[in-house]
Amino acid sequence: MLLKMLLATPLLALAACAGTAAQAPRASASADTTKKPVATAPMPAEDVTKYRPVFAAPKVVPVAAAPAVRTAVPPTNHVNPQVEQRLRDQAYTNQNVKYAQGYRLLVYLGLERDQVMAIRRTIIGRYPDETDYITFKSPVYRLYIGDYLTRLDAARAMTRLRGTTPKLELEATQVLLNKNP
Repeated sequence: MLLKMLLATPLLALAACAGTAAQAPRASASADTTKKPVATAPMPAEDVTKYRPVFAAPKVVPVAAAPAVRTAVPPTNHVNPQVEQRLRDQAYTNQNVKYAQGYRLLVYLGLERDQVMAIRRTIIGRYPDETDYITFKSPVYRLYIGDYLTRLDAARAMTRLRGTTPKLELEATQVLLNKNP
């Protein structure tokens, strides 16, 4: 019994391999798989002209060649009094705006007060027009430089300050608009 089981396994494996082996081509005629035109009876031609819309040709009206008269409207600097008042109100409102969204450069972030003051003195000595802001949240000192409205202005200042400080980052923040009171 054991011998029959041991012989049955290789015989089944051999039969499985024989079933998947490539076979020689047979001599039978191969099936034609090309599409052949199907012979159908021609449909009778139907007259559909009675369903098509018919439009009458437009009447041709002769146009007299008259020169186009254009009246020139002279420009004026006239502003409606209501518009003038609104413009004045908007200008007054804009004068009271003190802050806008902009950018500052983070120049120092650390624990040492002496180092932040030394970097501040170096930058202010080199660029006296720049505004500096030192913030202290225990135990960290931060030194910010400048009030820039556009990212391009801040990037230009960053290239100027590169090399003078160990750290230089651009931060989006609220900036002061009117430096002169």
